[in-house]
Order: sequence, then C-alpha cells, then structure tokens
Amino acid sequence: MRISTRGDYACRALLSLTLHGDEAGPTSVRDIAERTALPQPYLEQILLALKGAGLVRSKRGVGGGYVLARPAEEIRLSEIVSAVDGPITLGDFGQPHQDGSCDHEGQCVLLGIWNQAGDHMRTYLEGFTLAGIADIARGDAPWP
Repeated sequence: MRISTRGDYACRALLSLTLHGDEAGPTSVRDIAERTALPQPYLEQILLALKGAGLVRSKRGVGGGYVLARPAEEIRLSEIVSAVDGPITLGDFGQPHQDGSCDHEGQCVLLGIWNQAGDHMRTYLEGFTLAGIADIARGDAPWP
C-alpha cells in the first residue's frame, strides 16, 4: 500500500490545524499552505474532500477558514487517509473463495494474504490520532 501525495497532504494540513488549534478562530487555507509548504490550490481541493468527510468545518468570508470538526483526540489517521484516498487496502484484488478466485493456482491464498496485510495497515493507522501525532511533533511523546 502507498499513501498518496493527497493522503500525505491531508494529514499534514490537519496536523497543522491541530498544532495551531489554540489560536482563535478558523485558519485560512493560505496560512495552512504557508505553514506546511503545500500548494494552495491543491490544498483547497483536499480540504473540500475532508469537509465532505466531516473532518473539518469551514467558515466563509473575512476571518474565514477551517477548523477541525471534532476534537483531535477523536480523529484517526486512517480516517484522514480514507477520506481522500478511499478505503485502505493493498489493492482491488477481490476476496478469497468468491467469483472463481480459487480456480487459479495459488490465487486464493494470495488474496487472503493481501486482504490481511490491508487489515494490518488499517489497524496500524487507526492507532494514531491527530492529538497523539501533535504530541510527537511537539516533542511531548516518543516517536513511533
């Protein structure tokens, strides 16, 4: 599995919101882009996807921008990646014992392995919250 650039940027953007969550009011896309060195037009698209997934809220107009929709302790890395990249899997190979997958030599067992590896990756990413990652970034918690 690969985390796409889009997934990485989404995580970086929300981590920035978390690290600056004590500042009053929403954070503009421009400020997030400057702090994270992300391209603003692409970041705008990503933030819209995150808004659609219910991970951020936005305010329009003067003083507008984005805030987390839930506490950082409740937002998991797996949710962020899934919101912009789709389900966390190793690929779209199908399921063992379905649709003739066991008709070909070794295919069935490999499908089982790929699915289990995807489950492990999803579980690993579910173990990190934005709050926990922010603590690591601030030096308040050990690196994973």
